[in-house]
Amino acid sequence: MRVRVLFFGMLKDVVGRSNDSLELPAGARVGDLLEHYAAGSSKLKDYLPSLAISVNQEYARRDAALNDNDEVALLPPVSGG
Repeated sequence: MRVRVLFFGMLKDVVGRSNDSLELPAGARVGDLLEHYAAGSSKLKDYLPSLAISVNQEYARRDAALNDNDEVALLPPVSGG
């Protein structure tokens, strides 16, 4: 299955692009997608514990199942008040 991945904020700089298209096996979960990107970027791996994730514009957990043509957004932590 193919999913579209969007990177927001500083994550765009960390991975060097604002979006990507990723081929994953059937039955893949958000955690599998995160492992793929962590393996390719040690900097991104540091951010993984604090990322917010959405699938099709709804917040999702790492164990959420993915489907063909899903849109996954990776959102960095924000600070401020």
